[in-house]
Amino acid sequence: MQEQFLNHIKNHELCTLQEPILVTVSGGVDSVVMLHLFREAGFTIGVAHCNFQLRGKESDGDEEFVRQLCLGLNVPFFFNRFETEAYAWENGISTQMAARELRYTWFDSLLEKHHYTRIATGHHFDDTIETIILNLTRGSSVEGLSGIPVKNNKIIRPLLFATRADVEKYAVEKGISWRTDQSNLTDDYQRNFIRHQVVPKLKELNPSLETTLHAGLEKLHGDVELIHAFVHDWRQQFLTQSNERITLEKKGFDGLKQGAHLLWRVIRDAGFNFEQCVEVIHGLNGQPGKRFLSPTHQLIIDRSQLIITPHVGHWNEVVIDQGQSSAVFAAMEISIERTYDFTVKTDSYEAVLDEAKLQFPLRLRRWKPGDFFFPLGMEHKRKLSDFLIDKKVSLADKDTVTVLESGGEIAWVIGYRIDNRFKITDQTRSALVFTVGSYFM
Repeated sequence: MQEQFLNHIKNHELCTLQEPILVTVSGGVDSVVMLHLFREAGFTIGVAHCNFQLRGKESDGDEEFVRQLCLGLNVPFFFNRFETEAYAWENGISTQMAARELRYTWFDSLLEKHHYTRIATGHHFDDTIETIILNLTRGSSVEGLSGIPVKNNKIIRPLLFATRADVEKYAVEKGISWRTDQSNLTDDYQRNFIRHQVVPKLKELNPSLETTLHAGLEKLHGDVELIHAFVHDWRQQFLTQSNERITLEKKGFDGLKQGAHLLWRVIRDAGFNFEQCVEVIHGLNGQPGKRFLSPTHQLIIDRSQLIITPHVGHWNEVVIDQGQSSAVFAAMEISIERTYDFTVKTDSYEAVLDEAKLQFPLRLRRWKPGDFFFPLGMEHKRKLSDFLIDKKVSLADKDTVTVLESGGEIAWVIGYRIDNRFKITDQTRSALVFTVGSYFM
């Protein structure tokens, strides 16, 4: 197994002998065997053990077992005792999810503090089989059906080449002892049910299940690479991202029978589900303006684009007092300075206003229906909503339109036009220059 272990690491470029590796050891046979394999191969390693305090004395026994194991192997030992159930309750998540969040947050801190380059976990091929079946019952995409990844950023899985039987056989042959988690012997958890009830039945149908799946996964991994390559090329051609704003060209979906599948792969990281993507594609050529919401983002079907932006939270108005030199509103920072140079500015993010016509305190706020102003160069008022329509401002951009208000009147629609009533004239003695220095939308 030692040779297979090293070949697996080399073939998948998981790590090198020169890299210090943080080996996660629960005390079970898989992680203990992994520790011995790393130790025998001459890697520089440290061991991280999590005590989730979910099984009373058994959890404490696991911790002590791993401590003594590391002492005998002369390997650095790190441990942490977590209040897992309390964390799960406080965050409204399952105990299993809480344990995952707690351990990986701690692992990351160990990497940073002690300069380890990789986190090695003891997953083996049986874990991949269970993951595939579990993901299949959840309607997963092709990625979920391709098993546990061998490498995921800094996390490596150097035992995925071996089955549980292979690992246990090696442990017995080498006289390696381990701890048995009694909770793994019940069917209380979904994985245990799959392990004890489903996989044995599948092996009755195909006694060579592991070998067959190994070959099948090679094909699936190839398919996933091809899909990712196509999506990457599509994004390069039809997607534009500026800060947190994403635009997708509608024409990129022309002639695609699987447009919803492509859209989901492009925007799923923004929290949109597949069913929403189906609706978006169905409404692609309908009336512009339809809006879709994920927990974190909104998608708007515009005339020629799909526009995706983070949710705009509630922005409380900001008061600007006389003499104030700057103000911050949402993602915008505005500097304010007095000037006696009355040059008309053409930059839509800079406004020069007659100071004598401004009534303090000024206010920065989001625009609202019913707002009107006198656009520069016009002597009659205009509804701001009509002005934005004429400017062909998308619904996504309308959500972020901000105005500077003086005495209840709009003096500047930031990024678009100042109000004619506040412009500098021959009678102007001093002016205030308002400049947007940072804008992150």
